[in-house]
Amino acid sequence: MVTKIFLSISALVAIAFIALAINKVRADQEVDRIWRSLEAVPAEHNFTEDMVAELPAPVKRYFLHAIAPGTPMASCVSLEMSGSFRMAQDKPWIPMQAKEIISALKGLVWKLVIGSGLSQFVGTDYYANKSGRMRFFLWGVIPLVNAHSPDINRSSIGRFAGELIWLPSALLPEYGVSWQAIDEKTIQASLKIDGEPVTLTLVIDTNGKLLKLSLPRWGEHTEDGSFAYIPFGGEVQKEHTFGGFTIPSQMSIGWWFGTDRYSEFFRATIEQAEFR
Repeated sequence: MVTKIFLSISALVAIAFIALAINKVRADQEVDRIWRSLEAVPAEHNFTEDMVAELPAPVKRYFLHAIAPGTPMASCVSLEMSGSFRMAQDKPWIPMQAKEIISALKGLVWKLVIGSGLSQFVGTDYYANKSGRMRFFLWGVIPLVNAHSPDINRSSIGRFAGELIWLPSALLPEYGVSWQAIDEKTIQASLKIDGEPVTLTLVIDTNGKLLKLSLPRWGEHTEDGSFAYIPFGGEVQKEHTFGGFTIPSQMSIGWWFGTDRYSEFFRATIEQAEFR
């Protein structure tokens, strides 16, 4: 009798595990399809100073620092990064490894592994086809988060816009971005992503190097947990040149950026960047 009960329980556990594995495979296949849809063919024309000649001087300085004249005009970038992540100010930092693709006007996919051993989480975060979604699995199998809603869509748009600093060609006027200079070291880009207006504020130095990024981003990090536009952004600690593009290679990012409520939750180092 005991043997039959044990075998029955084992069979149920095996069936449950198989169902979880099938669910994870289907989720991975969906993400892979979206990733492939964001890939681009190599650019056929190159960046020139004429493309930014009519922009305010500080904005022009930023682009000429970020994109070397003659560089092929990439419309997507694939990134490999390492770093750390934490869920709240009072939580420990957890190591992170991730791959990401960002495509001008289309969206992004972020695939990551957080932690290790019994506390390892595998997840994806994407915005594409006017839809944002977050999925996380414990040990790469057990589903923990599968979130998608109009609020997540709006928040994902803010993330997508902010991360275009890793694809500076997507911020050129030919992509519908308008620019203004607030002063010699503060510039603002205004753009719309699927109808959602976004304003990026960049702080640069005298050479055009990016120092800080900020934007109002839709999020729930408020006192009562309701969604609202929250100051979001971070600082650049290092930069690196990949294939003619000079982009932030080490950053720290958080909610309520620039206020006394600043909550840093993400630190990243870009190890590889491939532009196409």
